[in-house]
Amino acid sequence: MKKSVHFVGIKGVGVAPLAIIAKEAGMNVSGCDVDQEFITDEALKKAGIEVENKMTPDHITTSVNLVITTGAHGGFDNPEVKRAKSLNIPVLTQGEALGEFMKGDIFSRSFEQISVSGAHGKTTTTAMIATILKNANLDPSYLIGTSDIHSLGLPGHYGKGRYFVSEADEYATEPVHDKTPKFMWLKPKIAVVTNIEHDHPDIYPSEESMVEAFIKFTDNIDENGTLVIFGESPQTRRVAGNFKGKVVTFGYSKNNDFNVQRISIEGSKTFFWAYYKETLLGEFSIGVLGEFNCLNALAAIAVCLELGLSIDKIKEGLAIYSGSKRRAEFVGELEKGALLYDDYAHHPTEIKRTLEAFRKNYTNSNIVCIFQPHTYSRTKTLFEQFTSSFTAADELIMMDIYPSLREEKDDTVSSEMLIDRISKIHKSAIFLPKADDVVKYLDEKSYGRGTIIITMGAGDVYQIKNSLKLI
Repeated sequence: MKKSVHFVGIKGVGVAPLAIIAKEAGMNVSGCDVDQEFITDEALKKAGIEVENKMTPDHITTSVNLVITTGAHGGFDNPEVKRAKSLNIPVLTQGEALGEFMKGDIFSRSFEQISVSGAHGKTTTTAMIATILKNANLDPSYLIGTSDIHSLGLPGHYGKGRYFVSEADEYATEPVHDKTPKFMWLKPKIAVVTNIEHDHPDIYPSEESMVEAFIKFTDNIDENGTLVIFGESPQTRRVAGNFKGKVVTFGYSKNNDFNVQRISIEGSKTFFWAYYKETLLGEFSIGVLGEFNCLNALAAIAVCLELGLSIDKIKEGLAIYSGSKRRAEFVGELEKGALLYDDYAHHPTEIKRTLEAFRKNYTNSNIVCIFQPHTYSRTKTLFEQFTSSFTAADELIMMDIYPSLREEKDDTVSSEMLIDRISKIHKSAIFLPKADDVVKYLDEKSYGRGTIIITMGAGDVYQIKNSLKLI
């Protein structure tokens, strides 16, 4: 008999790929979420998964074998989860379920696990590795925390191959009842740490507490496994120094095992030379912008060489990678000729790097950034860093903070406070609280050719495109 799995909060970027994997593995899949647009809607539809746009205990019957829940929408306090527990139906969080899926017992098989962690770059690096493996006909299973990926299709896949590659999230398993970092449920053969910076201040009170979490995560790596880690920050060097197994470093400096040189941008492609120590591996290309994406690609190269792939296969796979949903994604052209992009960047470092990448590619363009801060706690803790993150944009439009369902309103911080500080150092920075305000402003400005507009943030800022006239 088929296993029946119900997903609470199925539209979440971590949960939707799990549901797709379960569906492809032959399980009966059901799920529910709020009646609101999510970037995963289209992916779930393509996978043939129907979503109930409400949450009710009536969804949970004795025919359900397993419930997988998000940390949002009440987590363990969600009425559907409570109903499942009252019926003695097993309940797993998204983090626990990913650990079980990658272990493979639920599918009566095993996988060689590859987990990609870090404050930034998880999604892109995971997608790059999966693309290389898929292009090499190795049919990997994968979980990538977004919607469609151009080179892969759906963000989750149950493959026939031996590898399972996934993002490894440092956020809490269940923010109220279980603050164990999600990645502690994973047992990788190869783990990647792209970088470490203070984030999620609702869970990590300091950068030091984040570093400690990553150190504990590396303890989960198989005793014969490998840690692939950025070698150029004090935080990552501490993690590497505490790991007893094989360490492979990557970065810009030739002091790393893998280093990147001679970065150039031509159109929508980025080219770079990759070295292993003093040995030139060759020139590689990726279909996304930004020097930071060369580092993500370098990590993917290191992982795939560890797996025994040839340089030619790795080059070929990277060359067809052209980004994913909400990662410097080209959305369309406005009536008067301005180009619209969308990006998930919500941490000051991500914002700064992404805008700098656009500035390098569009040297003479007018760059307009529409930013929606995400969570009161992040905005408050990283307030000073945010103030200097938008220097590469000619114009900044700041929207209201998009709050998390996991936090209470904090009146000691606001977008108005942030824009007031930024306007002291930025020549054009304004506050437009709501999406309707932004759309009206863009219509009045009627931006034409030579203008790049970027919607940016982890909330619903991307939905602005639905109200704009695109050609």
